[in-house]
Amino acid sequence: MALYLDFEEKLKNIQDSILSAKLRNDLPAVEILHSELTKEVQKVFSSLTPYQKLQLARHSDRPYAMDYIRLIMNNSHELHGDRHFGDDKSIVGFIGYIGEHKFMVIGEQKGRGTKNKIMRNFGMPHPEGYRKALRLSKMAEKFNIPVLYLVDTPGAYPGLGAEERNQSEAIARNLLELSRLKVPTIAVVIGEGGSGGALAVGVADRLAMMRYSVFSVISPEGCAAILWNDPAMVETATQALKITAEDLLELKLIDDIIEEPMIGAHREREATAEILKNYVVEKYKELSSISINELLENRYTKLISMGSFEDSFDAKLHDIAIATSSQQKEEIEIIKITGEEESL
Repeated sequence: MALYLDFEEKLKNIQDSILSAKLRNDLPAVEILHSELTKEVQKVFSSLTPYQKLQLARHSDRPYAMDYIRLIMNNSHELHGDRHFGDDKSIVGFIGYIGEHKFMVIGEQKGRGTKNKIMRNFGMPHPEGYRKALRLSKMAEKFNIPVLYLVDTPGAYPGLGAEERNQSEAIARNLLELSRLKVPTIAVVIGEGGSGGALAVGVADRLAMMRYSVFSVISPEGCAAILWNDPAMVETATQALKITAEDLLELKLIDDIIEEPMIGAHREREATAEILKNYVVEKYKELSSISINELLENRYTKLISMGSFEDSFDAKLHDIAIATSSQQKEEIEIIKITGEEESL
């Protein structure tokens, strides 16, 4: 049974009416209702707030990494383990073909249903998950295979075991190693990109986001708790954090926005997968035409140019110098006047 969010309630009512009309075999009513549904979709999804996009990014029916892998890959084979500790099920890795091109696809998998979610640790990787991703990336480099990363996680797992096995080192190591990988790399945020857990598999030549995905340094709930200690401020936090695809493209932190059906990937999985596949193939053709040295140079330039700041220190020094100079002049004049009065 499809899950509808609060702002999709009218869509649910129309869909129910369409189903009822089909059961009655009332074809004219079905046609009218479909037209009404199209208008309502346009009305609702053309003016989504950042918080509503966050809800869509977390939608339980939204395609996960394994869904996309099944839809866009052929002749694929799953690879397991980090060769140090174990096989983290929240990170999946497949080698196979996307179109005519061989790819290594590495994704973060949340899981559906209680049993599966627990097995996948709700999409929150342990250190061995990131080391598994790095091992597969280095394997792809060895055999000159491009890599596609599918990012979808609330964040890296913060538990005691993860800390004991050095979670922060595993993430930092990935940031370093993926930045100098000698094959074309593409990363796509397909749902929720949470903090370092997303960054650890998000360093690539092209970083894109699906239209209704989010990418954030902290969850809006965590931000609201820290700043206001009030869960009711989560929508305000979502707005302030600038976590939507449009915000991040404007800030030049991502390269592209991948369009998805207006009604959302959770309603049209196959169509969304085809859009993703076409994007990956197109970007790979662009990247494969560039030499490895130029690819690495472009990646380095892109990474160090991220973010911006305003350097007002020199301006402040100038203002201080002028103020000091004016004050000194006043003091000299006072000394002169005082001196002349004393001589009289």
